[in-house]
Amino acid sequence: MTTLKNKVIFITGASRGIGRALALRFAGEGANIVITGKTVEAQPNLEGTIHTVADEVRALSVQALPIMLDVRDEDSVMNAVEETVKVFGGIDVLINNASAINMSSILELPMKRYDLLMNVNVRATYLCSKACIPYLKKSENPHILTMSPPLSLNPKWFKKHLAYTLSKFGMSMCTLGLSEDLKRDGIAVNSLWPRTLIATAAIANNFPKAMYEASRKPDIVSDAALAIITSPSRELTGHFFIDEDFLKSRGVTDFSVYALREGVALMPDLYLE
Repeated sequence: MTTLKNKVIFITGASRGIGRALALRFAGEGANIVITGKTVEAQPNLEGTIHTVADEVRALSVQALPIMLDVRDEDSVMNAVEETVKVFGGIDVLINNASAINMSSILELPMKRYDLLMNVNVRATYLCSKACIPYLKKSENPHILTMSPPLSLNPKWFKKHLAYTLSKFGMSMCTLGLSEDLKRDGIAVNSLWPRTLIATAAIANNFPKAMYEASRKPDIVSDAALAIITSPSRELTGHFFIDEDFLKSRGVTDFSVYALREGVALMPDLYLE
C-alpha cells in the first residue's frame, strides 16, 4: 500500500454523493483534492457545491481546488487540467465519477437526452482520461478509477434502458482499453461499482423513497476506492471491482456500518448477476 500524502487527485462530479465522499476520504489520508462539478451555487433540491466540498476538504488540513467544470466541453476539461497542474505541479489520480442517469426506454427517450448520457458518461471518461494521461505518466503511482459496472452481454441489461446501459458500458470499455494501452506506462486503470444501491441525490430524486432507504452510504465506495488507488499501480490494473467484494478481499468483515437504515434489506444495484 502507498500513501496519499501530498498526492493530487482530480475528481469529476464531486459536489455531492459519491464524489464528495471520495474527496473527503482521500483528503483524510493527506491528498490534495481537485473538486470539479457544475454546481457552484446551492440548489433547493440538491445539497452541496464544489465550494462547500472544498471547505470540508480544507478542514482536513489539505489543499482543495474547486473548479467549475462541464465534462462535456473539451476546452473546459483541458483548462481544468492545466489549472490543476499550475497549482499543484501534477496529477497522480483521476477519478471519473461524473455520470448522468436516465432509465427511459428507446421510445421514451428524446435524442437530446441520449446525447447527454453519451457525452457525460462515455465522452467525458474518454476526454478526462486523455487530458490527464500525460501528467499521470509522471506520477510514481498513477491511477485512473472509473465509476462503471462490469461488462456484460446479458440482454436483460440492454432491454429496457438501452441508452443508459450503452453509456455506462462505454465507460467500462474505456477501462478495458486504457488498462491495456497504459500498462507499459505503469498507469493502473480500473472500474468500481457498488454491490447495492448507494444513497445519493440521484437515487433520492429519481426513484421511490423505499429504494433510497434500502441503500448503503457512499462511504463503502470511498473506502473501496481508497484501497484501490493506494495499491501499486503496476500490480492492479484492468479490473472491474465490486465495492463489497474488494473490501472483503482486503479483510473487511463488518458491512453493517454502511447501511443507511439499520434492519432494512439492501437493494442490489444494476448490472450484477
